[in-house]
Amino acid sequence: MNSLKKKGHKGTKRIRFGIGLLLLLAFISACFFYTVFLRSATSFEKESVSLLIPTRKANKKFVKELVSDHVTAVQFTTFLAMAEWTGYWKNIRPGKYVIKKNASIFSIFRKLYGGHQTPVTLTINKFRTKRDFASYAGEKLEFGTNELLRFISSSDSLDQFDVTPTTMMTLVIPDTYEFYWNTTPRAFLEKLKKESNKFWNDSRLESAQELGLSKEEVYTLASIVEEETNDDGEKPLIASVYLNRMKKGMPLGADPTVKFAFGDFSLKRITLKHINGTAGSPYNTYKNKGLPPGPICTPSVESIDAVLEQEQTTYLFFCAKSDFSGRHSFASTEDEHFENARRYRKALDSLNIH
Repeated sequence: MNSLKKKGHKGTKRIRFGIGLLLLLAFISACFFYTVFLRSATSFEKESVSLLIPTRKANKKFVKELVSDHVTAVQFTTFLAMAEWTGYWKNIRPGKYVIKKNASIFSIFRKLYGGHQTPVTLTINKFRTKRDFASYAGEKLEFGTNELLRFISSSDSLDQFDVTPTTMMTLVIPDTYEFYWNTTPRAFLEKLKKESNKFWNDSRLESAQELGLSKEEVYTLASIVEEETNDDGEKPLIASVYLNRMKKGMPLGADPTVKFAFGDFSLKRITLKHINGTAGSPYNTYKNKGLPPGPICTPSVESIDAVLEQEQTTYLFFCAKSDFSGRHSFASTEDEHFENARRYRKALDSLNIH
C-alpha cells in the first residue's frame, strides 16, 4: 500500500515538473517573441529614418555600422545573430529603406533581407534644361546629377530610346513617378520611355499625324506654348497662331526660344539686342524658320493637348495685354498686332521695364 502511495507521489511530482518546464519554456518563448517581434529596437527620436545602402558599399562592414547607428545595442546583437543565421552578409541588397520609430528588430531585418525598399517619389513638373532635370532627379536618387547628365547627353546611351541628346527631354511627361533609390540612369529612362509610350496613345498620335507633325515636334511646340502663358484657356489659341505661321512658312518669332538661346530665363522683354545676339543659335525662331531642334522646357499635359486640339483661327499674331493680366491680345493682321504691341510697349515703358 505504501509503495503505491510513493509511486503516486513520484508521478505527481513528474507532472508538476513537466508543467513547470512547459511554463518556463512558454515564458522564454514569450520573451523571445516580444524581444524579436514586438519590442522597439530603434534608438532615434524621429518618426522615421532612411537607411541608405549605396551599391558600392553593400558590404558587411558598412551595413553593420549603419544599423548599429540606429538600433539599441541589445537589439543590434540580435540583428547580427539573424544576419549570420540567414546568410544575409552574402546577399546584401542596396537601396533606400525607411525605418519607422519603434520598429522591431525583426521588421528591420526582414526589410533589409528581403530588399523591401521604400520607393522615392519624383514629381516632375517644368524643367527648362537637361541640367536642371538631372539635378532634380540626381539629388533624390543614387546615381547623382553628373552621372545622369552624362547618360542623357550621350548619343550612344540614347540610341535605344529613339531620341538624341537634343530631343531627349521629349520623353519626359510631367507627372508623379516612383523609382527605387538605387535605380540606374538606363532604368530611369526606360520607365520614362514606358510612361511616354502610354501617354502617346492612338488618339494623340492620330491628332499629331493630322497636323503633319511627329510627337517630338508636337512636344517641342507645346514647350513654346507652355512658356508663353500659364492660362490653360489661352493655350489652344496660342498654338493656333504658331501652327498658322508654320503653314504660311513664316518664322515662329517666339520670344521664349530667344530666352532659351540666350540662357537667361529672367528676361522680361526681348529686344533686337537679344535676337541679334543669338542669331547663330538654332533655337532663335526669329532667324530660323520652323521649330527649334528640341523642346525649351517640359510642357504640361495641358500644353501638349492644346497643340493637338488647337483652336481653328486665322490668328497670326499675339501680344501680352497692357494690363499685365498674363493674358494676350490676338490679331490676324499686322496692323491689328502693331496696335496691340504699341499699347503693351507703352505699359512696359511706364514701368521702366527694359
